[in-house]
Amino acid sequence: MSRLGNLGARLYRGEVGYDFIGKRKIWYGVSILITITAILGLAVSGLNMGIEFKGGAVFTTDTKAKVSVSQAHEDAVEASGHEAIVQELGNGGLRIQITEVDTKKADQIKTQLAEDLGIPEAKINADLVGPSWGEQIANKAWAGLGIFMVLVVVYLAIAFEWRMAVAALIALIHDITITVGVYALVGFEVTPGTVIGLLTILGYSLYDTVVVFDSLKEGTNGITKQTRWTYSEIANRSINGTLVRSINTTVVALLPVAGLLFIGGGVLGAGMLNDISLSLFVGLAAGAYSSIFIATPLVADLKEREPQIKALKKRILAKRAAAAAKGESAEDERDDLADDDSEPAGAVVGQRRQPGGHGRTPRNRR
Repeated sequence: MSRLGNLGARLYRGEVGYDFIGKRKIWYGVSILITITAILGLAVSGLNMGIEFKGGAVFTTDTKAKVSVSQAHEDAVEASGHEAIVQELGNGGLRIQITEVDTKKADQIKTQLAEDLGIPEAKINADLVGPSWGEQIANKAWAGLGIFMVLVVVYLAIAFEWRMAVAALIALIHDITITVGVYALVGFEVTPGTVIGLLTILGYSLYDTVVVFDSLKEGTNGITKQTRWTYSEIANRSINGTLVRSINTTVVALLPVAGLLFIGGGVLGAGMLNDISLSLFVGLAAGAYSSIFIATPLVADLKEREPQIKALKKRILAKRAAAAAKGESAEDERDDLADDDSEPAGAVVGQRRQPGGHGRTPRNRR
């Protein structure tokens, strides 16, 4: 078995683990810092909305121009008075995108471009995009996002509980904010492809979160009937038990997206791939982070405000303090507690049931 596979098996059995829940204030602080940076970037730089949202004109040539792409960009800016995006097509032609121009202005730009590029005006195709169409696209995107969020909250509240629904919603908002902030900071163009990417990453983020929540739900079934583990400890084991699976899923999803972003968009200059690949790359990474470091710790915080869970934690800590006063180790105390009549749901006789539903054979005591 590989080292990663062996580590995953040990994490799953509860033999090793990292205290994610105990260090949740650190993760909250990191997330708040990143979110504030994203919001500041959005407030200062704003989003570079594409032609589909602002309206404008797209000029394409089916023959190779007599000037370079950089020179064509200068000519387009000079002819229109607006910023332009120039891309070279596979047939050697050019695609020139200029925002916020009307029909009359587009005709003038087309004539000037034909002269500057050394191409007959008939060889240049002009497509106009009205701002009202872009507004409809934006409104539908917001509506789709709102419906998705509502359905997520309703589903999680029914399948799990309202605290998990709230935590998942906060994690999703966290992912969207970071992704949108990155677009503002790097200045990438926002197109309908970007919107598709945003909606896609929400599904990936929710998938990882639900996997951890399912393990947490199983491990905390009948939690108040035992006095071995606090809710936070079971939540922490749920994260550790699904950690390698989450990492593998995220890495496999990120590799092809990274290829689109860095090789297709960067090396090959296929700029049209950037609008969707950047949102997928940032969103997938943020979604994996929020599922582990935000969603489940938030659930633990909310649950431990309940009187029953709070009282359970108090009893467990009191028993451990009493054991420490007797000179017993924490492991001895937990073994003693394993002899209680109040076993958590799913316990197996002769085999200790670890939080999260993972069994482990108890060590022999002399």
